[in-house]
Amino acid sequence: MSKKGLFIVFEGIDGSGKSTQLQMLKDRIETAGIPCVETREPTDSVFGKLLRDVLTKKVKADNRVLAPLFAADRMDHILREEDGLLAVREKGNVILCDRYYFSNYAYQSTSLPLQYVISVNEPCAALMRPDITFFIDVSPKTAMVRINTNRGQTELFEKEEILEKTRNQYLRAFEAVQDTENVKIIDGSRSPQEIADEIYAIIVDEMPDLVVK
Repeated sequence: MSKKGLFIVFEGIDGSGKSTQLQMLKDRIETAGIPCVETREPTDSVFGKLLRDVLTKKVKADNRVLAPLFAADRMDHILREEDGLLAVREKGNVILCDRYYFSNYAYQSTSLPLQYVISVNEPCAALMRPDITFFIDVSPKTAMVRINTNRGQTELFEKEEILEKTRNQYLRAFEAVQDTENVKIIDGSRSPQEIADEIYAIIVDEMPDLVVK
């Protein structure tokens, strides 16, 4: 493994199973004795708490506020002195992040121009790009079944037609930011273990020390 720990991001529409896959990979990495940190967006910052309230409709706000709020939350997430992403990575930790800037490009460009959302996030993307982004790809219909089965409250974007558009915007965003080399599109319709095994095989190529069976 390189001196700096890998920065691995999990993306996907809501209900894709990305959080499950993040946890399964974290368990394997820690079993191998490699330091690993799990994080997610939005964070617990002031910006993150406001974002949660907007996304769950506790606070009414125009969708246009989301891109700047996410960017502000992410900048704080990256630059915190003790536990920011840059500091954690410099210590050699593997970072597993549930969503990063691609989710903003995809979700917010359902109601805003994609290039505008990309421009708002450019400072964050310049500071810290993922080494690997896993996009867990499922159909919006499957995603909605999972959401309705496992959630007591839906978020702002959790409607099948919006998830369909969001999935398409993810694919557009991968091309638009020219980061397809580090994006791995994973078929999320299979069992969680089958998906985890494919992800693990990809990570082993990047981390030869990871030898957990």
